[in-house]
Amino acid sequence: MRASVIQEILTSIMIVVMPAALFGADSGAAMLYSNGPTWLNGSTLPKSSAIFSGDLVQTAAGSVAKINASGSSLIVLSDSLVQFEGGAVNLDHGGVTIATSKGMTTRAGDVTVSPTAGVWTQFDVTDADGKVLIAARKGDLTINDGAETTTLAQGQQTTRDESGKQENNKKKKKRAGGAVPVASGGILSSPVIIGAGLVAVAGVTTWILLQGDEPKKPVSPVTP
Repeated sequence: MRASVIQEILTSIMIVVMPAALFGADSGAAMLYSNGPTWLNGSTLPKSSAIFSGDLVQTAAGSVAKINASGSSLIVLSDSLVQFEGGAVNLDHGGVTIATSKGMTTRAGDVTVSPTAGVWTQFDVTDADGKVLIAARKGDLTINDGAETTTLAQGQQTTRDESGKQENNKKKKKRAGGAVPVASGGILSSPVIIGAGLVAVAGVTTWILLQGDEPKKPVSPVTP
């Protein structure tokens, strides 16, 4: 009990005093804010906390979390599990949406997604049932699936298996990089759950990326 109280006090001090210094040093530290039940390394996140490379972030169904890092903003969507790695994030399942000027990379299984150029880039990565859906919202992306490296142009999306295989490979050979327009709708033969996750990305991104560092008060935490 005493250790828990001390930890909460130290976290509060870090939230108030340390973020600017940490971000300025580009040390890989970041701030995590919750909007609904969220767990940090298996412990309930009351509202916000400093996080570091190697930390695990998990959101409950209906919850989202926001990570503010130096030059990057990351939204962890509902029912997702990610490992924050400073300049990258490892997606176990669920979805993330990223806005970055520092080339933040996302990994899902054998698939690695990163901005092609060092400019402001926005993209979504959703991983469900072994299928990885990638959408380039602003700026081009480089996708490495362990077998080949392709470029995904702004405004397009594509699907990969976690193992790195491109979905419907034969049909997509006629399209550069296997990409299809985001606005085309229904062209990808991906699971319905992935499509639903992408729709959630668009709505949540517009709302939460415009929020300040203080998110709305989270609902009462629950045990995962």
